[in-house]
Amino acid sequence: MPLPVPTRRGVALTAGIAASALALGAGAYAVLKPYLDPDDYEGAGSGAVTVRIRPGATAGDIGETLAGSGVVASARSFVNAAETRAVAHRLRPGHYRLRTGMAAAAALDLLLAPASRVVRRVTVTEGMRVGEAFRRIAAQSGLPLRELRAVEPELVGLPPYARGIEGFLYPATYEVEPDAKAVDVLAAMVERYGAVARQLDLEARAARVHLTPLEAVIVASIAQAEGGRDADYPKIARVIYNRLRRGMPLQMDATVTYALGRRTLRVAGRDLRVRSPYNTYARAGLPPAPISNPGRKALRAALRPAKGDWYWFVTTDPAHRITKFTDKESEFVRYREELHQNLGTN
Repeated sequence: MPLPVPTRRGVALTAGIAASALALGAGAYAVLKPYLDPDDYEGAGSGAVTVRIRPGATAGDIGETLAGSGVVASARSFVNAAETRAVAHRLRPGHYRLRTGMAAAAALDLLLAPASRVVRRVTVTEGMRVGEAFRRIAAQSGLPLRELRAVEPELVGLPPYARGIEGFLYPATYEVEPDAKAVDVLAAMVERYGAVARQLDLEARAARVHLTPLEAVIVASIAQAEGGRDADYPKIARVIYNRLRRGMPLQMDATVTYALGRRTLRVAGRDLRVRSPYNTYARAGLPPAPISNPGRKALRAALRPAKGDWYWFVTTDPAHRITKFTDKESEFVRYREELHQNLGTN
């Protein structure tokens, strides 16, 4: 049976439908193109630009930031690259050194490379005093020393039992962002102290050794300042507790040098007469506040002292960090002589 020949009206209708379909297809493509085939640069880009990725930013947020800084041609090209490689969860906040006119994939590579991050690392070591820590932070972070000294203690989140910042700048390595402020850095260190104190159950364990939390930190700070090796800290804590129990003055050289604002192993007789609440030769009991910023091992030692009857100790060989403990004053005198021999102060 022969096929019907389309009429002029039928031909016109068919052509109209085809034209509409083409028009609809072109419109859909125009709408979807930014998603399916977004604008993208080629190559590794040029120049340099620092971009900040804010905490909580999504891949889309980061793409908008990069596009706004001229790093990538479009936010969608970056999002597509991150989704294709399934690495959006690995993107971290911070400042990054990138280039302008980069392919989205190249920008993504740099954001995932640790070397691209613009950050300074600050390391505060165990036993540093506040002044020493401030100078270290200023030197390594670029923050002005005067700004660190001007931070009000109540702004850094100190525990309620603290009397000041000394003792609560936890020794560790910290990352400092380019726009960080002095108060932010100190608050991060105090926050780390708080985390460690909770892990050690400091407040409850301090009560078990009949101390307030502040007193436990004071003991830890003395042990940290006096100790030569990790194994010495629990023994030094025990010496402190034994002397306190008997009502003996602590007679710790580290508290005297703290009062004098010095760092030395050579403590003269006139030094022991310094008028200060930190002079534990002249004043009974613990000093009023920590004398250093103790680390985890010293804090643990204050909460879990060693068992022993010692009342004296001497670091007889500072070069090799050898400390000897005794419950006999005659041995203590002999150990002091050994120290003077090693220091050449006889």
